Amino acid sequence: MLPFAVKHSYKPFKRFFSQILSEKQGDALKSYPPYIHFCDKLDDNSNSITQEILKSMKVYENFLSVNEEASLLQELEPYMKRLRYEYDHWDNAIHGYRETERLKWNDENTKILDRVRHLAFPSDTSPLKFVHILDLAENGYIKPHIDAIRFCGNTIAGLSLLTDSIMRLVNDNNKELYVDILLKRRSLYVMKDEARFKYTHEILDNPNSFFKGEKVCKTRRISVICRNEPNKETNL
Repeated sequence: MLPFAVKHSYKPFKRFFSQILSEKQGDALKSYPPYIHFCDKLDDNSNSITQEILKSMKVYENFLSVNEEASLLQELEPYMKRLRYEYDHWDNAIHGYRETERLKWNDENTKILDRVRHLAFPSDTSPLKFVHILDLAENGYIKPHIDAIRFCGNTIAGLSLLTDSIMRLVNDNNKELYVDILLKRRSLYVMKDEARFKYTHEILDNPNSFFKGEKVCKTRRISVICRNEPNKETNL
């Protein structure tokens, strides 16, 4: 009787281990970069929408060293501290901010921005000469918006200084489809194509700033943003 008992008791164990293997394989298929968190409706690696976001939104953590961040801040702070924080943006997109554009940089920071442009923009793309500087107060935030195509092209590359923060992308045609992006201090994000045009982007305020269930406290945030020139044919 022993062979009979072993024969029949083996099947449940086989199913059990098959289930574990299947779950592990499923977890592997759903493995995403650590900086991205999809809502439940997008948490499927076979989903074409998920794939287009993964392709068009990337974050490079620790892109800057501590010394490089300090170098950028040293050049920016003397000018930024003379500005006051604004709470009425011209198109109601930003709350608690001050901003400027900068053309000339010292040699060290020029090298940093050249690295950004080399990574973010193809060789046949012309970056805008002016770099956008956006300084958000601790209580500041950026509301959902899509940047106008007449001002910049298909790619936005931004350095995050001073703090971690959460960027949320929301499908412009279906507000139930969204993804949260953890922008760590000294990281670089590159947003292009589908993420740039099909999704609104925003920086969450502190009461709503959570990533994978964990609170992310944003303090003052400075972003140094490079863009490419707009497509002239699109703007005709």
